Amino acid sequence: MLINAVIIILREVLEASLIMGVLLAICQHYEFSRAWAIKAVFVGLIGSAVYAANLPLISNLNDGVGQEISNVGIYALIYIFVLYIIYGLRIKNNAHLITNAMLVCVVMAIIREGAEIIVFVEGFSSVPDLLTPVLVGGSIGFGIGASMGVFMYYLVSSLSFMAGLRLSLLLLTLMAGGMVSQAVQMLQQADLITGQLPIWDTSAYINEQSLLGQMLFAFMGYESTPTPYQVVFYMLSMVFIITFMLGTLKKIKIMSAHD
Repeated sequence: MLINAVIIILREVLEASLIMGVLLAICQHYEFSRAWAIKAVFVGLIGSAVYAANLPLISNLNDGVGQEISNVGIYALIYIFVLYIIYGLRIKNNAHLITNAMLVCVVMAIIREGAEIIVFVEGFSSVPDLLTPVLVGGSIGFGIGASMGVFMYYLVSSLSFMAGLRLSLLLLTLMAGGMVSQAVQMLQQADLITGQLPIWDTSAYINEQSLLGQMLFAFMGYESTPTPYQVVFYMLSMVFIITFMLGTLKKIKIMSAHD
């Protein structure tokens, strides 16, 4: 149970941690205020507690698929605001709107992942023999996940402005595309999109439940058995957001040359 708790909590923490680390690194390069991060954590933790407390009610909505629909909505909001961040970086004197968009992204990520952690831990609250290893394993998973976010922040921050920007936008693009894939999977689970057979199976090479699999899941929404819909929507979302990314990089390069 300890190992399972490590992997489960790591998966939940890693996604939000990486997003925050990358966004804070962008703020570092642009010299934006990072005060929004404290607000995002505070609001996100409160929001995750409220969301977790109301999950039984939410889950019963829309013929029992309310949780899937609400999670799809969260992923959609993050994707939209990531698009805005990428686009907004090409506009001068836009720091306030960009940091507000960053705040929304992190709040949504913490609400989504934090609620899952609360529900997972609460499930063992009545079983003392299992609760201790779950808490210990969860603490280890949380520590690893948070450390990865800190590592990503310092990695991106240590690079030159353009190199750091390219890496941070690439990471945001991969994570946003992964969220679209996850959203499609949830819609299929809710029978709002026709279920399909997987088009390949890479679990023999990288198991989703392994540490590497969970890290790839957080970085890019890795799925060992994706359906055709997941692949199609993932590719379409990637093409769309990469177009934004390349346009922003081109614009910033031109702006830097004129400064």
